[in-house]
Formats: sequence, C-alpha cells, structure tokens
Amino acid sequence: MFSRFFIDRPIFAAVLSIVITLAGAIAAFNLPLAQYPPVTPPTVQFDCNYPGASAQVVAQTVAAPIEQQVNGVENMLYMSSQCTSDGSYTLTVTFKTGMNLNLAQVLVQNRLALAMPQLPAVVRQAGVTTRKRSPDILMTVSLSSPSIDGRPPKYDQLHLSNYALMNIRDEISRVPGISEVIVFGQRDYSMRIWLDPDKLAVRLLAVSDVIDAIREQNVAIAPGQMGQPPTVHGQPLQVPLSVLGRLGEPEEFAEIIVRRTPDGRKIRIRDLGRVELSAKSHDVSNRFDGKPTVGLAVFQLADANALETADLVKAKVEELAADFPEGMLYEIGYDTTPFIRESIQEVVKALRDAIILVAIVVLIFLQGWRAAIIPLIAVPVAIIGTFGVMAVAGFSINNLTLFGLVLAIGIVVDDAIVVVESVEHHIEHGMPPRAAAFKAMDEVSGPVIAVGLVLSAVFIPCAFLSGIVGQFFRQFALTIAVSTIISTFNSLTLSPALAALLLRPRNAKRDVITWILDMLLGWLFRSFNAGF
Repeated sequence: MFSRFFIDRPIFAAVLSIVITLAGAIAAFNLPLAQYPPVTPPTVQFDCNYPGASAQVVAQTVAAPIEQQVNGVENMLYMSSQCTSDGSYTLTVTFKTGMNLNLAQVLVQNRLALAMPQLPAVVRQAGVTTRKRSPDILMTVSLSSPSIDGRPPKYDQLHLSNYALMNIRDEISRVPGISEVIVFGQRDYSMRIWLDPDKLAVRLLAVSDVIDAIREQNVAIAPGQMGQPPTVHGQPLQVPLSVLGRLGEPEEFAEIIVRRTPDGRKIRIRDLGRVELSAKSHDVSNRFDGKPTVGLAVFQLADANALETADLVKAKVEELAADFPEGMLYEIGYDTTPFIRESIQEVVKALRDAIILVAIVVLIFLQGWRAAIIPLIAVPVAIIGTFGVMAVAGFSINNLTLFGLVLAIGIVVDDAIVVVESVEHHIEHGMPPRAAAFKAMDEVSGPVIAVGLVLSAVFIPCAFLSGIVGQFFRQFALTIAVSTIISTFNSLTLSPALAALLLRPRNAKRDVITWILDMLLGWLFRSFNAGF
C-alpha cells in the first residue's frame, strides 16, 4: 500500500529523493575533514610556578592540595602531574572521550578554587593558568635564524621566542578552526639580577632583603592630578602627574636602594651584583636541523576542517613572513595534512571505482539502459543523503566514514535491483509496467524492509559501544546503517515509481538508445548469457 502511493505519484517520490540528495550535498561541503574520528580523550591542563622551590617542596605545598580537590571531578578518567626542580608544576586532567572541553574546564576550575586558599602566597600571586587542551596537533611552524657563510646566526632563541610571541602566535590564533597555539622553546624577556653571596654577607644582607626592595620600589604608581577640583577659585590649570613607576632598564634596577647605613650611605643592587635583561628561563633549548629555533604548535578545533584550516594557517604565516627581519625564516616542521589529503583521495578513488564497478555489473546483468539506470540512481541518493545525517550526528568526513560509504555502495544498490528485476519479471509475463510495479511491490516490499532492518540491526549496536573503541567504530557502523535505511526508503518510493515510468512493455518498439546499446554491446550480452 505504501509503495502504491508513490507509484501513482512519481513526481512526489522524485522530490523526496531530490531533497535527501540536496541536504546531503550541502552538508558534505560543511562537514569537518579529518584523518580519523576524535578518539583521543580531551584534557585540561594547569600550570603554576613556585619560584625557588624544589620539586619535593612543590609536590608537598602545591601539588597535594590541588590534586586532593580535583580528584574525582565529573567524567574524569585519570590525572597526571609533574613537579620540576625549577619550581614548575603541571597537572593534566584527562576526561572521557566525547566530554565537552568547555564544561570540563569549568568543572576543574570550580575544584581549583577550593584549593587556592591552601596554596603559598607566591603561587597565588603569580596565578594558576588553566587551559583546555585539544590533543590534536595540526602542524608546527618553526622560526629560525640560519647560519650564513659560516657566520653565527643573527638571532638567538630568546629573540626568536619573543618575536614569535608578539608577532606570530596571536595572528595564527585568530585563524578560523584553531583552538590554541603553543610556543615550544619559549623564553620570555626578564630582568635577571645576579647577586654575589660574599658581598651580601659582608653587608649583613640576605636575598630576601633584595626581593623586598625590588617589590617596594618597582611598582606602578597612580600619582593623580594637580589642580583637580575642588580647588581654590580661579585655578587656571589641571595637570595630570606622571612619575617613574615600573622600571624597564637594567640600569634603573641597578640603582634600587636595598638599605641605608647609619652613616647615611646607600647600598644599591649594583653594589651587590649585576643586572641584565635576559631570558626568564634557560632550561629549555630548541633546535631544528641544528639551528636555534622556536616552534609554534598549532592545535585545531574538534569540528574544524583540517585541510582548510592548515591552508589558512600557511597563508597567514606566508603573509607574516613578508615582514620578517633579515636573517629570519620559517619552516613547516610537522604537518599532518599531506597524509590526510592523500588518504582521503585514495578512499575517494575507491568510492569512484566501486560506483563504476556497480554500474558495469548492473548493465551486464539487466542488459538494458532503462533497467540499469534505476539502481544507479539509488546509489547517489543513498550515499550523498548519508552526509546530511552525518552532519546532524556531528560526524566528520574521515577514513572510517568514507570506508563505510565504499562498503555501502554494494549494499544500497541491491534493494533497487531486487525491485527492478521483479518488475521486469512480471513485464516478461505480459503485464503492463504500471501493473507489474504494483504486483512486484506486493511481493518484494516485505523482503526489502526485512533486509534493511537486518543490516541495520548488525551495525546500529556499534553506536552503543563505550570508550575509545566505540568512538572509533561508531561513525563507520552508523554510516553504513544510515545509507542502508535511506536505500530501503528509496526502494519503496523512487525505484518502483521509476520502474513504472521507464520500463517498456514486452513487445514495445525499441528506442534509439536501446538500439545503439544493442549495436555496441549486443555481442557482449549474448556471450555473457551463453556463458552464464
């Protein structure tokens, strides 16, 4: 009864298939492109620093209170931490696959707020950095200064790091599809004060005295204004005051007064050591092909198109390179997109070859363009329409979903072939095409629906697998299941309607295309029939 409705209304059946195909075609151009589904668990990372503390002290005073509060946060799989001898502490919290990173960051920050009062004042003052970390590195951009004619590089790692931080990182971060850009080998400019222990001891001073003097005298000052109302009547001027607040030059830091002696002499930092503008940390050194370098690791968003995003990043870096100073260049040190591009192209070729093979098999067995064109129409409707469901489900175009579509080609064409063969069978027994379509659908509607349900029952349970394995195979299985369901619907609507319109009665006059096909391939059909 269901199929009879569409046989009587072939235009309505065609419109439904066109809508399915258009929805899939539009979605295909907007789906994210990746090598594999997102199977790596999302992570949230903490970073803080306790200057001067050993790894043991950091573990006892920083790591312990933070981890006691963060432990057991919702949907957490595990967490790992690292305390180093330079006072740095890093905690990485790994969540279940599919967890929303924004929600994960909020949950962790709420737990961190409970631990903040227990942390040392120095750590709270410096702040604890919380980042949602995408596990997928798209590419790395290496900034280096090559050696020319045996001369040393013009720029060291400190200069390269600050140039990348100030002029490149923020520009790349604004590229659509980028979640984060991390600078490997980062060395921030810092004012380093080297104190002589002997000079401190002679003057009965400690390092803490120098630190206190710097904190007191290197501050931002808001001096206000002169002549600001309310004033004496007739005050003609109102002048904002500007004074030296935070210091910016090594010479200015060297003049900081640490102590005044009873006889009126001033002990300054330059009397206790030396001051230089240098790197904040010297414990990280990056090299690329033997050259000092700074690497920018580019992380993509989970729903971003990897190929399109990588092209935008390369275009942006090429644009920025036009303003590089002489003696500085960039290289793409690591790039995942060539392999993604090649693997996707190979699967697309397999998709093309599968469609061609199906077309040849259908034509040889049905031996008529009218009968062959009906199953071949079912293939693009089911395959392209699947992209629309993939967009709704949040899938990406990757090796697994494309592989599922390759396998689905042989499945989706079967239902249409069953319908066409059944209609042809009744036409050979003298029935007109429309009556043959009615009779055929009464016979094969049940089997077509049963086949669709059985195949769906095989693949749909994969959607309920948990963990990384479930995430890995879910998109593959559901892609096949969706294409099968669309094919079943198509075989109950469009295929019988087209069969009633296109197929000819048994003794009908041959059309031009049929005559040409017999002239070109008649020998092949006769040989195949004899051999079969």
